[in-house]
Amino acid sequence: MALSQSDLLRLMESLRTADGIELIRALAQRMLQELIEAEAIDQALYAVIMEAYVLGVSTRSVDDLVKALGADTGISKSEVFRICQDLDEQLTAFRDRPLGHTRFPYVYLDATYCKARVNHQIVSRAVVVATGITEDGGREVLGLMVGDSETEMFWTEFLRSLRERGLAGVRLVIGDHHSGLVKAIRKVMLGAAYQRCRVHFLRNAFAVIPKDAGEMVAATIRTIFAQPAEAAVRAQLDTVAEMLGKQFPKVSQMLLEAKDDLTAFAAFPERHWKKIQSTNPLERINREIKRRTDVVQVFPNDDALLRLVTAVLFEMLPNADVKPPW
Repeated sequence: MALSQSDLLRLMESLRTADGIELIRALAQRMLQELIEAEAIDQALYAVIMEAYVLGVSTRSVDDLVKALGADTGISKSEVFRICQDLDEQLTAFRDRPLGHTRFPYVYLDATYCKARVNHQIVSRAVVVATGITEDGGREVLGLMVGDSETEMFWTEFLRSLRERGLAGVRLVIGDHHSGLVKAIRKVMLGAAYQRCRVHFLRNAFAVIPKDAGEMVAATIRTIFAQPAEAAVRAQLDTVAEMLGKQFPKVSQMLLEAKDDLTAFAAFPERHWKKIQSTNPLERINREIKRRTDVVQVFPNDDALLRLVTAVLFEMLPNADVKPPW
């Protein structure tokens, strides 16, 4: 009798709760009996370990789980490493797959941060992710990379890797106003416009005004993005900058300096505007990455971090031509 997906998921979830011990024992006893009857213990342990790792369960918890399933000696670190190597081959194929099968007019870029050990120290690691929208409205994960920080060199290497894999047809790149990212976009994504994320811009504006003025300033700035036509969008930015100038000169200056980047979306079809004004489509992905990586807390190395994040992205936005490796 096969090990059901629902049993696996219940078992994984119970590991995260203090009151899940009895459930583990009950499920493990029933599952072990089924496995013995099916004479498939090795294959099942392999699947359980893979599933546990992908769900972000720590190595120690994986060891406890294997013991609960009947292997008294647990599983060695070398065995976990071997299994993870097998998983890496398939996840690497997903990360490195060619992108020339279609064109991606819109590309979103963003980063989140996780902890990992580097040279025996626990440090913050940047996890950068790119997603793309196809001409027919489909959405795909284009790539990801783990590195030291969001420097121009780091972003340039990442964007070039996407181009080398066949990324083409890009007309607009949406991202935060990190100087390294912007410079890399202008250097590598030739012919594409850059849209500064409106949400991140508002956060930057909040940093230079009193807290009690935030709601009013935000509402005023949002009128820029509510205009019906490209010319009106750009004209409204000038109007808003003038309105806010006397009381909030720094915000006014920020608006005028960011005018081209904040209003780049207006040169594209109006029906797309709400989707291409910010990196919000990536926010859900980043939240899921953080939720799953927080279970591990500190990764032993960059490879382990990259492995889990790749698996999370594969689950959320799978490519139609690639089958999950677990």
